[in-house]
Amino acid sequence: MRRIRRAAVAALACGLVFVLAACQGGRTARSGTAATKNLEVVSWWTSGSERAALNVLFEDFRSANPGINIINAAVVGGGGSNAQVVLATRLQAGNPPDVWQTHPGASIRRYINDGLVADVSSVYQQDNLTSAVSREMLQAVSKDGKQYGVSTGAHRINTLWFNKKLVAKAGVTVPASGYTAEAFLADLAKLKGAGVVPLCLGGKDPFASAELFENTLLGVIGTNGWNRLTSDRLRWDGPQVRQALGEFGQMLGYADPEAGALRWDQATKKLASGECAFESLNDSAYGELLKNGAMEGTDFGYVAHPGTDGLFLTVVDTFVVAKNAKNPRNARAFLATIGTKSTQLAFNRQKGSVPLRADVDVSSLPPYQRSSAKAFLHDQVLLSIAHGEAMTPQFEQGFYDAVAAFARSKDVKAFNDALRDATTQVLPPPG
Repeated sequence: MRRIRRAAVAALACGLVFVLAACQGGRTARSGTAATKNLEVVSWWTSGSERAALNVLFEDFRSANPGINIINAAVVGGGGSNAQVVLATRLQAGNPPDVWQTHPGASIRRYINDGLVADVSSVYQQDNLTSAVSREMLQAVSKDGKQYGVSTGAHRINTLWFNKKLVAKAGVTVPASGYTAEAFLADLAKLKGAGVVPLCLGGKDPFASAELFENTLLGVIGTNGWNRLTSDRLRWDGPQVRQALGEFGQMLGYADPEAGALRWDQATKKLASGECAFESLNDSAYGELLKNGAMEGTDFGYVAHPGTDGLFLTVVDTFVVAKNAKNPRNARAFLATIGTKSTQLAFNRQKGSVPLRADVDVSSLPPYQRSSAKAFLHDQVLLSIAHGEAMTPQFEQGFYDAVAAFARSKDVKAFNDALRDATTQVLPPPG
């Protein structure tokens, strides 16, 4: 998987700036060709809850645009790593899908800067979308006052899920606001002593371990530290990072022995079925727990990852239109569907995330999503480094490599060595 991520980053960095010119051998853009009745969409949504959410987008699009044939080119695995490899290969060949999934911030900006995605500002003039999205989220998909992507929903990364029956079995007090890392580690030890697998982890997907460390790091450094990190002023060899790595290493010691063979959704399924007790993961887990028949409040509960109360570390799913899409009209219509209030509500109900639009009535959503929607509006929102939003793609790759190196060796020096070559320059603020 590490080689896969390296291939993706290498292909994207290679030049994506030269993809349309050098790599394609001078092929011309297709945006001027006649539109067909097709629409091809590349995503990495293949788990049960993800497929259900993606189908909402497709069904709503078909309802508004009858007769269009949707080609679902979703790629399994890796939290998007595999999809990025496929996408990079297609971009190099001059054969982009009409629409593909990415994230705001640094992730989308690499495509904008390389001239690979179309201006979709016109979509924001529909259904009052411009004023319904926060200024920060609007800027995260913009350059020079133009928008280049439409987002489906915001996931909260810093969420700690737990199986209520296993916690009770081990005599662990139900975690609540103010839960500390010390208490969490003590509870993991108590669970292990009771014969319970303490920590679920989908280690086959590198982002799962990266999120666990990202959450742990945020719990130590807080908002100010996060701002230092994203402006390249955090000391990666300093005491706070060492503390976070120490806690992370202890947590890994309680992880499911089968973690290396599990994808994130398989690990979450084990939480739902009572095969492991805790999981620190973005709230894609919420949609998957419900999909597996677990009941909120009865079978599982949740709390902010230790030390992160009042913070909303987010990964936001966003779709873009290829600048030389075969079907640009259909592609823009798809993004327009994504931006509507009704679609955002129905999509996020399945996905476990919350609408980007502040004017969506979320009162019909389950309790967790209502509380998450409130937090998204009122808490401090921070962009993820594990998902390439807050930092450059080069740094994201270095971060993944560093987390993997530490997970193998539990060696702080190995972590810092893996980060040494990461480019930590933060991209200029969006326009």
